[in-house]
Amino acid sequence: MIGKYERGEAIPSIDAAKKIADALEVSLDYLVGSTSQTAFDKRTLERIEALEDLEENKKQTLYDLIDTYIRDAKTRKAYSL
Repeated sequence: MIGKYERGEAIPSIDAAKKIADALEVSLDYLVGSTSQTAFDKRTLERIEALEDLEENKKQTLYDLIDTYIRDAKTRKAYSL
């Protein structure tokens, strides 16, 4: 069946596409080509979604921490060239 999908001979249902995405541990968006973000595996996306349920001050604390790590990584990369 996957071969038929790849050759364009069949189109998977949404349920089938979700099962394939789950098996490959990627987002449905990535599977259907709506995003090129390969770094966002299913676990990362689940975490991002869970952030929305946090209290605003805790969410901001996590964003600040993430921003700090990203800034530091960019700085290290810039100075390693």
